[in-house]
Amino acid sequence: MQFGIFTVGDVTPDPTTGRTPTEHERIKAMVRIALKAEEVGLDVFATGEHHNPPFVPSSPTTMLGYIAARTERLILSTATTLITTNDPVKIAEDFAMLQHLADGRVDLMLGRGNTPPVYPWFGQDIRQGIPLAIENYALLHKLWREDVVDWQGRFRTPLQGFTATPRPLDGVPPFVWHGSIRSPQIAEQAAYYGDGFFHNNIFWPPEHTKRMVELYRERFAHYGHGEPHQAIVGLGGQVFMRKNSQDAVREFRPYFDHAPVYGGGPSLEEFSAQTPLTVGSPQQVIERTLSFREYAGDYQRQLFLMDHAGLPLKTVLEQLDMLGEIVPVLRKEFAAMRAPGVPDAPTHESLKAAQREATDENTDTR
Repeated sequence: MQFGIFTVGDVTPDPTTGRTPTEHERIKAMVRIALKAEEVGLDVFATGEHHNPPFVPSSPTTMLGYIAARTERLILSTATTLITTNDPVKIAEDFAMLQHLADGRVDLMLGRGNTPPVYPWFGQDIRQGIPLAIENYALLHKLWREDVVDWQGRFRTPLQGFTATPRPLDGVPPFVWHGSIRSPQIAEQAAYYGDGFFHNNIFWPPEHTKRMVELYRERFAHYGHGEPHQAIVGLGGQVFMRKNSQDAVREFRPYFDHAPVYGGGPSLEEFSAQTPLTVGSPQQVIERTLSFREYAGDYQRQLFLMDHAGLPLKTVLEQLDMLGEIVPVLRKEFAAMRAPGVPDAPTHESLKAAQREATDENTDTR
């Protein structure tokens, strides 16, 4: 099982000091957080994609390429790559390039985003969000698997004899996760292709997450990719830890109360009871995270949101140190509970081995 962190790259005032970091400071902080993730033994760093204030990660592959040059083991991913408003040709080429630079330590999560104005900014109609996601990914999937592509669809100019460059490293496209909070069509899309499905597991109650994951698993099996328990599932989560739970609640409360996505809504206690948000001791975080399996089944990737709501970099790095201490426990406990036949999280090497095995089998049957 893979553990890591994901960021939305928000630039939010610290409610305890009133200071807002500059864009430069926030971008540099995200890089420092990624390096810290590798240092403490995490597997994955994922960045969102946004094109509006108060967010800074408008060019994920630029940031991930820079991080790739400064890390050795970390898998570099996205928390959202906007499949609706990015050109699939550009996604294909950008992530293949990143794949080469990072020696395969790359995957990506496709999503529609949560900023409606982004559609007209990039010449698209938000009312076509689902059809755009479906058509654009069909083209992206094809571009990575066929050397010469002819294509005609509804939303972009046709392609004739087109080759995306560079080609995927070792002929193996990056693994794709389809991220969705509430759209069953996206769970269906992930299942159709046999790709991964990621639920951010932050704002919704466990019952909702369970329904989405179960739908994906059922449809994954329907399309002949394996049994439901063999589907590839990722979950998000949100934690804030201190040695004593009272200290964690006291320190995090002003950030929760003033964060744009929380402020004015349920109290910290209510939100923690209704969603997977866990503010407390490391042991409480361990117990709550292990409970995700009760409604999601055995899954392959767990990412935590930790650098948001105006939390200062120093605090985030302290949180990562604590996360690094509990992840070995989570690995051990999840492994002990894991049912037989559940696949590991995909990596470039495992995908390359599977492709080689499939090629050998095809050769043997000729």
